[in-house]
Amino acid sequence: MDFVNRNVDLRMERKDVLNRDPDPLNLWVIIGEPALRYVVGGTDVMLGQYVEITRLSTLPNITIQVLPTASRGYRSRSDFSILDLGARLPRIVQVDTAWGAVSTSDKTREVDRFNRRFDAMMASALPPEDTPEFMHRLERELTDH
Repeated sequence: MDFVNRNVDLRMERKDVLNRDPDPLNLWVIIGEPALRYVVGGTDVMLGQYVEITRLSTLPNITIQVLPTASRGYRSRSDFSILDLGARLPRIVQVDTAWGAVSTSDKTREVDRFNRRFDAMMASALPPEDTPEFMHRLERELTDH
């Protein structure tokens, strides 16, 4: 149980950097619609997640886009993060595989390749200003069933 508690604490601390004052972390997230529709933990847990995503999407340092299932645009085969840690460090790409392995690279060519993928997903996703309404629609769908 200590392992679970430590991991929950770590995740909550990680979230603190989004709200710190001054200089909150900037975050841009693209979430695939299926990830939002797959019910984990029951209705109350999902509703809480929807409310939190909606709240985060209104913060000036956070951009959240939803990539609809019906979109014909680019989809990545794996989750990835592009980390820009400031001028003193190189940008890094981190790729998560289906097997839980993580691969990282700071090679410009690799980072640029994933930047192009991210740009293609951004163009295929709903505009950020549509995220709150999309989340409200999911809330209504979940509570109407």
